[in-house]
Amino acid sequence: MIMQRLHDLHLPILLLTLAFATLRISGAHAQTYTDLHDFDAPDLTSPQYPGILAQGRDGNLYGTAPLGGVSGRGGAFKITPAGAYSILYSFDGTLGANPYSGLTLGTDGNFYGTTFNNGDFLFGTVFKMTPSGIVTVLHSFSYTEGVDPYAPPIQGTDGNFYGTTSSGGIGYGAVYKVTSAGVFTTLYAFDNTHGSTPIAPLIQAIDGNFYGTTKVGGTAGYGTVFKITPAGALTVLYNFDLTHGADIFSPLVQGSDGNFYGTARDGGTLNSGGVAFKLTPTKILTVLHNFDRTPGSVDGNQPYAGLIQASDGNFWGVASAGGTNAAGTLYEITATGTYSTLYNFVPATGSLPFATLRQHTNGKIYGEATAGGAAGHGALFSFSASLGGFIIVQPTSGIVSKPVAILGQGLTATSTVQFNGKNAAFTIVSDTYISTSVPSGATTGFVKTAGTSGNRTSSQKFRVTPVILSFNPTSGPVGTPVTITGNSFTGATKVTFGGVKATVFSVDSYTQITATVPAGAVTGKIQVTTPGGTATSRTAFTVI
Repeated sequence: MIMQRLHDLHLPILLLTLAFATLRISGAHAQTYTDLHDFDAPDLTSPQYPGILAQGRDGNLYGTAPLGGVSGRGGAFKITPAGAYSILYSFDGTLGANPYSGLTLGTDGNFYGTTFNNGDFLFGTVFKMTPSGIVTVLHSFSYTEGVDPYAPPIQGTDGNFYGTTSSGGIGYGAVYKVTSAGVFTTLYAFDNTHGSTPIAPLIQAIDGNFYGTTKVGGTAGYGTVFKITPAGALTVLYNFDLTHGADIFSPLVQGSDGNFYGTARDGGTLNSGGVAFKLTPTKILTVLHNFDRTPGSVDGNQPYAGLIQASDGNFWGVASAGGTNAAGTLYEITATGTYSTLYNFVPATGSLPFATLRQHTNGKIYGEATAGGAAGHGALFSFSASLGGFIIVQPTSGIVSKPVAILGQGLTATSTVQFNGKNAAFTIVSDTYISTSVPSGATTGFVKTAGTSGNRTSSQKFRVTPVILSFNPTSGPVGTPVTITGNSFTGATKVTFGGVKATVFSVDSYTQITATVPAGAVTGKIQVTTPGGTATSRTAFTVI
């Protein structure tokens, strides 16, 4: 069993034995690529998928690599935007081993990730790491819970962490929830019919549900896209069929248009070179680009990595193979499928990019190559394409008074912080971090900072979630007008009584709605939906 697990662990590493000739950098944008750090034993080595980079409150980038370090079992690192690199922690099996995951920044300022193994190649852990490199295990997996996690957990709007395991459960992987205190729950065990072997991290969409992919399984066996509620109800949104993609390693990203974007490593119509796709919430999938794996083609192919939506509104990604140097490509693609290769990787400065890119708030794109570099063990790189800087708001949604962190650069000179035009009180903690909270009267929209160092806008809209505090009367027949009191009601689009939509309601103010109990209403809780989310009353309205 141990030998089989070692074999599975090192399948991606076999690619490192490919012999690459040293070739010149090609492409018009080659001068914008910077090799920031070359991995080399006893340093950490071979960053791989998912390999998520996290931007910390200090403006530095944090990540993991599955191999190398003091014990050869990988570890966690920090790198400044300019390339100053340091190892924060080397795993030795005691607290886990072989972290493929990369890291997630939590709202507490700490980082969260997973190890694929722990101890003598057992089943992996979920861990927390402080910015200084102190690691704490939140949970050690057992087989029936789900095991062998590749992906880092993500933090949901409820403050809990959600993630996937590639195996275990009933044999096909699982979705789990773990609290910051380590209380663990398996939400769903995959059964192959609904997908198998989820590799990528989840995302939480604007509807509050989680979305993810499975590498294989589904009705055709080529992988799935799924939706799962915080309570664990799973729905398959798409079954890949080879023609539209196969073998899904990448996470999804929800674009500003509300659609989901991702890649498939294989499949498509050009010699199974993989695809980039768009999937609507109504389950309509469109192939945006077929990667070409035909011998002699200079198009990139086999994209393990997912897409990011950069500050120019377009999607950026890397393909692990192909290109003019047969070492992979960095590309940009629009929401309508216009595709451009921006850079052809060169073995001497990094090749085989597996991990999904990260755009730093300085506007530059950062990423990791699994192979290449001076020692052949991978590289950390940046790519400058004159994209504008921005701020990150964490979390991306919340109720009035909820604490919020703003990440960026040049924040020391900030004079105002606004949530969709509403001024907020704030504290400047450092040049890269502001502490604030959602102001009363705020509505869903972009967060902006202004000051002598310039004006900056958040990379995505902050969703102000409504709250129902009370309603009066608490019971009545159909046709009864009910006054609902709370906050953040501006722009409300729907009111329901026990799940039945009210056909007559008016938004009286930011704090009050008057709604008429609709025909067919049943006893149940009242809900109010706005562009920022849905509020649910604590108690039920009784229909007489």
